[in-house]
Amino acid sequence: MPKLIAIFNVIAWSGFWAFGFLALTSDPANGQQMTIAAVLAALGAAAGIWAYFQLVRHTEHTGYAKQRNRADRSHLEKEYNEETA
Repeated sequence: MPKLIAIFNVIAWSGFWAFGFLALTSDPANGQQMTIAAVLAALGAAAGIWAYFQLVRHTEHTGYAKQRNRADRSHLEKEYNEETA
């Protein structure tokens, strides 16, 4: 499954760059073509970001990449309960 997500990631970012280029270089008089290309570029960027985060989550879960640093916040609940009691 991660290979499929990686392929989807490449395709999504390719779509972002291709349609982004079309949106930026299209004739300003043809607003409909520019708008459609911009929307497709935005969809490609959104899909690419989603796929990238899925790949990051997978690599952290499998141990290929180290886990993010997270603070242990359990002491905050204990302190809050002591203050309100």
